[in-house]
Amino acid sequence: MFIQTQETPNPNSLKFIPGKGVSNDGPYEFLNEDQTEIPVLKSILSINGVIGIFLSEDFLSINKTQDEKWENIKHIVISHLNEYYDEGNEFIIKKKTEVDGQKDYGEIENKIIKILETKIRPAVARDGGDIVFKEFKDGKVTVMLKGSCSGCPSSTLTLKQGVQNLLCHYIPEVKEVLAV
Repeated sequence: MFIQTQETPNPNSLKFIPGKGVSNDGPYEFLNEDQTEIPVLKSILSINGVIGIFLSEDFLSINKTQDEKWENIKHIVISHLNEYYDEGNEFIIKKKTEVDGQKDYGEIENKIIKILETKIRPAVARDGGDIVFKEFKDGKVTVMLKGSCSGCPSSTLTLKQGVQNLLCHYIPEVKEVLAV
């Protein structure tokens, strides 16, 4: 199995593309071993210098400390992933949840979510990250950046010049976008 890697705008994050499914239950982020019982994720999170894993439909983004070099991490991650998929596993996270925890949003929130999902999220995913709607209040949209976007030096620029400009253009009620 050949696992591709791809650099992201965040020098401390690397995107791993296994060519197989990663999560069929939406995006997940794990920042330490205690957050998961999945053995392959625990193994990756135990690698010296690894500080987080973001899983999407068809890729993983691994975040590392600034001090550690990718050459010390990359081959170990690929080895764990190869072993996992060679055992016949199709997904790292395989479950389809029922519609639970969905909130009833108003018209403006639904417009914001639609723009985030259709216009912004795909671009953010290409860089190994994700953006999730949290709240709209008093003209301010609050989002959470995950994966490669979390802690990325260019995320503030992306947030203000990309996400904020787009949302303000399509939805006049939006005045500002903030990240938590």
